[in-house]
Amino acid sequence: MTVHDTPSTNLRDQLSDPDLLREAALIDGDWIERADMPVIDPATGDAIGHMPDCTAAETSAAIAAAEEAMKDWRARTHVDRADILMRWYQLMYDHAEDLARILTAEQGKPLAEARGEVVYGASFVRWFAEEARRINGHIIPSPVPGKKIFAMKEPVGVCAIITPWNFPIAMITRKVAPGLAAGCTMVIKPSDFTPYSALALGVLAERAGMPRGVLNILTGRPEVIGETLTASPVVRKLSFTGSTRVGALLAGQCAPTLKKISLELGGNAPFIVFDDADLDAAVEGAMQSKFRNGGQTCVCANRILVQSGIYDAFVAALAARVDALTVGPGTAEGIAIGPMINTSAITKINAHVADALAKGARRATKARDLPAQFADPVVLSEATVDMQLADEETFGPVAPVFRFETEAEALALANGTPFGLAAYFYTTDMARAFRFGEALEAGLVGLNTGVVSHAEAPFGGVKASGLGREGAQEGIEEYLETKAFHFAGL
Repeated sequence: MTVHDTPSTNLRDQLSDPDLLREAALIDGDWIERADMPVIDPATGDAIGHMPDCTAAETSAAIAAAEEAMKDWRARTHVDRADILMRWYQLMYDHAEDLARILTAEQGKPLAEARGEVVYGASFVRWFAEEARRINGHIIPSPVPGKKIFAMKEPVGVCAIITPWNFPIAMITRKVAPGLAAGCTMVIKPSDFTPYSALALGVLAERAGMPRGVLNILTGRPEVIGETLTASPVVRKLSFTGSTRVGALLAGQCAPTLKKISLELGGNAPFIVFDDADLDAAVEGAMQSKFRNGGQTCVCANRILVQSGIYDAFVAALAARVDALTVGPGTAEGIAIGPMINTSAITKINAHVADALAKGARRATKARDLPAQFADPVVLSEATVDMQLADEETFGPVAPVFRFETEAEALALANGTPFGLAAYFYTTDMARAFRFGEALEAGLVGLNTGVVSHAEAPFGGVKASGLGREGAQEGIEEYLETKAFHFAGL
């Protein structure tokens, strides 16, 4: 994709509240404006604006600001913090359309999906605003007379938050809201592909009454910022969503200072359809799981495993649905699949498809002639385990369908990967439902559903897919330490 440094359209003019679009980093309540790096519309290759490329010194300043702000923030009541979060939640709803337009401009997903992400992201702010009131310790009976033991919950400290480009609003709120509710302060590093969504959230947080220094947002390249965050002894927790390779690197960088870490990493999700499944429901679930955000999700169905008795009917039905998908710029009406994030993503997708076809896969969908920044949604039948897409996360709208005969074979295929983030299966046999669901090696399991992400449910993986959980009651525990307070002389 050729990058043109002059904007072809003015995003600011499309917003009801143009002040939400900030080409600046946020450090200690000050907006630092510099035009160091372009932000690119993936549908056109045009610059929609610029951002600062924050330095190590600016990163250190943000850490110091968060450390200072935490003195007051942690001392506030849970009710006070919850009230600010609830105002932030309401402002996200009030500005949902502008947030969606900013998101689509820099990330590419269709506006309908962007609107859905804003609502989804806001749900985490509301959930953890409510959870802030339920950070409870407990009293432990002491074995010694005249003594009591209090198990107290305290904020872990200054937190570094590193988020990806595929869900630039939801990944921030899912990490930041529980930390703020717990009494922590934040230094956020959004993806350099999608900084404007994060900065818009920062504007709304200020309007909600977030004190200076509680929320800091650093834009720019990840290397210098990440190294400064991980090296700092002031930063007591790192939360990262991204690839397993980078997650392992960050974990190593955090080791010398023994930070608490949460890592939501890569996936290779199986989507298993048994002969007794409801065919229509299974196809609908596959469409939801595989093609949301153009397949650019960590929990999307990467390998679709279908039992022989229903295989041909499933492939035909899925291919018909995929052929009906519309592909184009996310701002256009009726678009189902927007552009991929960059040319590297397109290259990987095309390589996976070419490798599969060379090894015997068959294209079940029609081929489309699309501009270079768009990927052709495709269903590939007769996929086999020797293909690259069986072992690697494609991160695009490619649905390979593998054939299996027995439940044992399906389980071996499903678990035969280093990853364990999400898994889906369709069956009407309730005995199998419990047996198979418990045997799947994944942190998220969907039975007869292609959607496993809600603020109310814990989200996270096992094996090479990461550490820790986000969302639900578990999500706020990731930002808390337990202090045992032994109280004598009673």
